[in-house]
Amino acid sequence: LIPVLEAFQARHGVTDMVVVADAGMLSAGNLNALEDAGFSFIVGSRISKAPYDLAEHFQRHGDYFADGQILESSRVMGTGTAARTRRVVYQYSFKRYKRDNRSINAMVERAEKVAAGTRPVKKDRFVRINGADKDVNWALVEKARQLAGLKGYVSNLDPDVMSGSQVISAYHDLWHVEKSFRMAKSDLRARPMFHHQKDSIEAHLTIVFAALAVSRYLQDVSGLSIKKLINTLRPIRSATIALGDQRLTLEPEIPPEVKALLDTIAKSGH
Repeated sequence: LIPVLEAFQARHGVTDMVVVADAGMLSAGNLNALEDAGFSFIVGSRISKAPYDLAEHFQRHGDYFADGQILESSRVMGTGTAARTRRVVYQYSFKRYKRDNRSINAMVERAEKVAAGTRPVKKDRFVRINGADKDVNWALVEKARQLAGLKGYVSNLDPDVMSGSQVISAYHDLWHVEKSFRMAKSDLRARPMFHHQKDSIEAHLTIVFAALAVSRYLQDVSGLSIKKLINTLRPIRSATIALGDQRLTLEPEIPPEVKALLDTIAKSGH
């Protein structure tokens, strides 16, 4: 990761860079390596740490949070000489609370079916197994409900540099990256399963990411999704017909709405 970031800095002349990543990057080793290389970071935090990070809030206010409320805490990550104190930002959202509770209710329903013997045991979060006995781990359910609606973020940025709300806003921009990867895997078919040589794999992915850059540009210019653009423009094709020694090119009939779209793209300068 570090060499890729440093190469990006060198190529684009970037000096002050903030790495934003989901909780998969959250380990003391990863964060220390980023910091030692001179990078700032904002990384999603695992919600299971919230009872410890927000112990004072839970002691004073129980599990009450105002919608949109932002709280800050700190956490020591790593052990021994690698241990460092990290800033942790939390936000409570009532919309997220409802979504989390729907997920919890679905998992409880599956756990109850396992306990009743009407559903096979799988990796069910709220199932407690003791020998041959299976039941619902209600203590774990209650703990999950207490944390519903909360989302945490770990950062090494000072609050004077970036406020809690700015940290959260920067993290939420990750959906742009996630959307690009979904486009690359679905619309652009970035799965080089039929390529086995390094050069052909790199060539395939180069074409895919060039197409991704064009697609994102067209989306920004037109305001349409890539699927909508493809469905709109794909039928607009010319045809060449050979009649003896002659070749005739038939131009497509362009509907007014498609002409307006093409004009919008043309006016962008590309």
